[in-house]
Order: sequence, then C-alpha cells, then structure tokens
Amino acid sequence: MKLRTAMVASLCLGLFCSITGINNPLDVQAANEKKPIITVYNPLGTPPPIKLKDMAPRLTTIKGKTIYIVNDGYPGSGILLGELTAVMKEKYPETTWVYKDKPGGMGSEDEALWNEMGQKADAMIIALGH
Repeated sequence: MKLRTAMVASLCLGLFCSITGINNPLDVQAANEKKPIITVYNPLGTPPPIKLKDMAPRLTTIKGKTIYIVNDGYPGSGILLGELTAVMKEKYPETTWVYKDKPGGMGSEDEALWNEMGQKADAMIIALGH
C-alpha cells in the first residue's frame, strides 16, 4: 500500500511540475530570445578525385636488365639493402644491380634520381621502412 501511495504522489508531483514549468531549464523558458546564428564549416573539406594509374607491366625476365635498389634512409635499412644488392649480384650476375640512397627520405622529391632511373632503370626495388 505504501508503494502505491508513493507512486501516486510521485506521478502527481511530476504532473504538477510539468504544468507549472518548474523542471524546465531557464534557457528553454527563454527560447523566445533572439540568439546569433553560427555557421560551422567541416574542416575535412572535400578531397580531390583520385586519379588512377596503371601499374607498370611486369618484366618477363631480369636477364640483361638494370634494376635499381633504392634506400629511403630508414634507420638500418642501408645495411639490409647493401646485403640484398650483394646477394642479387652474386645470384644474378647477368643483371645490372645499382644501389642508391635517396636523399631526404621518403617524403622528399629527388628529381635527379627519378630522372636517372627513368632513363637507365628497367625496374626498381624501394625500401620504405616500417
């Protein structure tokens, strides 16, 4: 019986508060006030469309080809790529293997290196770290 009385009292109190506006926050009661309009921009924006490029065709053979092995400067990769170059020269003597360090790391552009490889290289192996 006490539970029923408590529920009825609670409902009556809730009804009274909602009718009189006691439980409404002040900003809801003052909704008639003129507030400034705020314009919000999306910081991500719209990315440009992606231009797809075809992959270079695979070599049918590496015999008689020139392959560049390029190090982007990740710590310790010079040791690994130096060993790789030596092993590949030993295993494939009929292929020309050229080891190059890319100055400035992965994020930099090195036009001289890219132009050299564009003229002389048939393929490239690049180590990007991580």
